[in-house]
Amino acid sequence: MSLRHAVLAALSRGEASGYELAKRFDVAVADFWSATPQQLYRDLERLERDGLVEARVVEQSRRPTKRVFTLTEAGRRALREFVREPARPAAIRDEFLVKLQAAGPGDAGALIVASEARLARSREKLARYERLLAENGDEPGPYLTLMAGIMYEQQNIRWTELVLQRLRDEEGAA
Repeated sequence: MSLRHAVLAALSRGEASGYELAKRFDVAVADFWSATPQQLYRDLERLERDGLVEARVVEQSRRPTKRVFTLTEAGRRALREFVREPARPAAIRDEFLVKLQAAGPGDAGALIVASEARLARSREKLARYERLLAENGDEPGPYLTLMAGIMYEQQNIRWTELVLQRLRDEEGAA
């Protein structure tokens, strides 16, 4: 999957300016596909050049003029084709796992600090997903993606608690 598909999916929820799309992306997509605002703007330009989105200029009285993007019929077709293709299995790419694998004697303290930070982030994300589910959980797409995020963070919390227990035991034994 490329960022272009995530942008098309975000625009399938309705028209948006680049700024609005970045905000929408942060709320709905960023936790399973990340991109900077600069990447989003670059992809919007490519999508427009490829005829998958179109932009219209909106004059604003007290703000700069903005461009608002919508999917074209070709963009809708491209998104449907993407939806119908089999998805590749996900692969774990986690810097923390590499650190755990590489850890040696005396590293437990640093790994405990990193684990505690990871646990806090997972709890924050879980709470955010649960709020979003309460606000937007009626449609199948948002419901299912939020449930995937909720279940992922629940599992991540359990696993990180196990990591912390093991590291604390190791630190105490040293």
